[in-house]
Amino acid sequence: MERFCWQYLQLESSLDFPAPEALREEACQEELFRRLFADGALAHPPPHRYQLAVLKELSEATAAQQKSYVTYHLSLLEPAPAATEKGYTTAAATPTIALLEARSLISALGTTGLRTWEAALHLGQYLCASDSGRLADGGTVVRGRRVLELGAGTGYLSVLCAAHLGAARVVASDGSDDVVNALPDSLFINGLQHDPSSSSSPARVAPMDLKWGHALVGTEDAAWDGGRGVDIVIGADITYDKGLVGALMGTLVELAGMFPGVEIVIAATERNRETYQAFLDAAGRSAELQVVGHVDFQVDGSRGPFFDSAVPIHISCFKVCQTSSILGPNVKLAPPILIVQATGKLSALAIAV
Repeated sequence: MERFCWQYLQLESSLDFPAPEALREEACQEELFRRLFADGALAHPPPHRYQLAVLKELSEATAAQQKSYVTYHLSLLEPAPAATEKGYTTAAATPTIALLEARSLISALGTTGLRTWEAALHLGQYLCASDSGRLADGGTVVRGRRVLELGAGTGYLSVLCAAHLGAARVVASDGSDDVVNALPDSLFINGLQHDPSSSSSPARVAPMDLKWGHALVGTEDAAWDGGRGVDIVIGADITYDKGLVGALMGTLVELAGMFPGVEIVIAATERNRETYQAFLDAAGRSAELQVVGHVDFQVDGSRGPFFDSAVPIHISCFKVCQTSSILGPNVKLAPPILIVQATGKLSALAIAV
C-alpha cells in the first residue's frame, strides 16, 4: 500500500495496486480513501482528472474481487402454465439456481472456480433436456443416480443435479481448497445444506477436495467416499489447461476402474483449438478409451440461462463398454478417433472405456 500511495502522489502513469487479496478487505479500501481521496487528506492533491482516472481503475480492481448473487433461470424445467383464474393465467414457480460469484474475475488465487462458465450452463441445459424427457431417446442422465462432479467451481451443476434433476447423491469435487471451502455457501443458498448431527441420512451434496492425478483412495481410507458408488461423472470447462490433461485422464481412467458401470460426461468450450485437441488426442492414445459415436444437441438460449455461444462447446461422453450408452440407441457409430470440427452446435462424443 505504501508504494501505491507514493506512486499516486508522484503522478505515476503506471501504478502498482495493492494485492487482490488486500483489495478485498474493507479495511484496505477505507485506508486508501482516508489517505488519498478524502476531503483534506492531501495538502496538495493531484489534478482532478488524474484522481478520477486512478479512482476508476481502483474501483474496477476492487469490484472484480467482490462476490455478487447471480440467479440462473432454468428455462427447460419450467412447469406447465398454472390454471386460469378470473380471466388471467396465474404465474407458476420458476426453477432457478442462485450462486455467489465473482463475475469479473477470470482467475484468482490460482483457480478459475469463482464464476460459472459457459460450458457448465450448456451442459446443464443438456442434462435438463434429458431428464425432462425432451430428448428423442427418452432416457435420463441424472435422475436417481449417484453423481460426481469434477472441477465443480461454484457448484452450478452439482446444485442442478441435486435440487432439480433428482440425483440420489452428488459429490461436488474440486482441486482448489478455496473453492471447496466456498461450496457450502452455494448449497445453503439453494436449500441443500446438511445437518451434520443427522447421522441417519447422508448429505445430498457433499463437497470434496479431489486433485486430478492423485490416488482417489488414500492410505488411511478404507474406501472412496465411505464406500458409496458413483454412477455418473460430470465436468465442465475442465480441459482449459493442456498441462492438466494427463492428470485429468488419469483420474477418469481410475474412476472407470473403481466403478465399472460409471458413465462420464464432460463439456468443453473450444477457446483454443490446440488445447481441446490435446484432450481428444489423450483420449485417442489411451488404451482404455475409444470414441464410438456422436450426437448433436441444439440449445435455445432465448429464455436462459444466458451465455455466449459464439465459441463452440463440445460434450464428450465416456462409458464403460459393457454398459449401455447414456446417449441412447440413436447414437451413430464413428471411427475410434473422431476429430470434431468447430461448429455452432453442441457435439456429443460417446467414448467407451
